[in-house]
Amino acid sequence: MAKKSHAYIWQSVIGFGFLSGLWTAIGIDPEEVILNLIGRTVDTIFPDPDIRYLFIIMPTILLVISVYQAWKKGRVPGLVAVILAYVAGLSILVSWMTALILLLAAIFTGWLATNRRLMRKLGLR
Repeated sequence: MAKKSHAYIWQSVIGFGFLSGLWTAIGIDPEEVILNLIGRTVDTIFPDPDIRYLFIIMPTILLVISVYQAWKKGRVPGLVAVILAYVAGLSILVSWMTALILLLAAIFTGWLATNRRLMRKLGLR
């Protein structure tokens, strides 16, 4: 159980939530930059419009997969943890103390989301 909660917190809460919020606050989207670079490279080697369309919809596909994985592992409390982490990432440039409190709340909520026995006792699952 500890391994599952540890992985969920690192992958979904911190990786998907907090870092996405941080990149949004800074104004850079590394996923978009990387996909554009790969898309342009593939387009020069193999100029097919279908391949171009794939790279256009790829960010949406990756977002849906990430949200689904976060929901699958943590259900509603897991999604709440990811949203809290995203807001923490957004607010880090405004107030680092608020961001830290929100991130700690997100980590705790992510831990709760993966602790099935405790969630059943609380009646949340």
